[in-house]
Amino acid sequence: MKVLIVEDDIRIARPLIEDLQHQHMVVNHAFDGEQAWEMHLGEIYDLILLDWMLPKLSGIELCQRLRDHGYAGSILMLTARGEKQERILGLDSGADDYIVKPFDVDELGARIRALLRRGTASKSIWTHQALAVDTRAFTATYRGAVVDLTPTEYRLVMHFLRNPQTTFSKHDLIEKLWSLDATPSGAVIKTHIKGLRQKLLAAGCRSDLVTTVYGFGYKLNVDFR
Repeated sequence: MKVLIVEDDIRIARPLIEDLQHQHMVVNHAFDGEQAWEMHLGEIYDLILLDWMLPKLSGIELCQRLRDHGYAGSILMLTARGEKQERILGLDSGADDYIVKPFDVDELGARIRALLRRGTASKSIWTHQALAVDTRAFTATYRGAVVDLTPTEYRLVMHFLRNPQTTFSKHDLIEKLWSLDATPSGAVIKTHIKGLRQKLLAAGCRSDLVTTVYGFGYKLNVDFR
């Protein structure tokens, strides 16, 4: 899952970024509404965490612009404004949920997970043959045996499970699965794929679950048995 946090106060943004990364999410951060709009044009975000009071373009204006231009992901608005009419304004502008500052990080995390589950039709178990990945527990098993994945390996396998017919180049994977301030080289992607295959093999799974399409990239092996 890829999340954009739009918050001009780094003291608020930093713990949110760390918490979401701990939940295996890819997180980008914008300091103002215009920067967030530009970032949205170049990325696909599953959820946007949006402060109300922003420089250059307010959270309400950005939310309305996003919806007017077809953004279909989840929007959760953060604000110090807790009055009823202001909550209604935030929701009417296109936000899916609303939380008032100061907020509890654990509660915010629960709301984010609920919105993301809603956006994927509440599907939490993804399977391919005998491989199963639980997106609530962040666990992977093969025929019941635990596959001990790193956060990066987990994001990779989930990306392939969600897009079983698509071949992804190394550049595609970097763009989809890494934040803007942490872009690895193609060699690093190759290393992560190799590590994922070795762990699948150790669990009893064939290592070519993620197969190489020479000259193009990697994809889920739909012929895998």
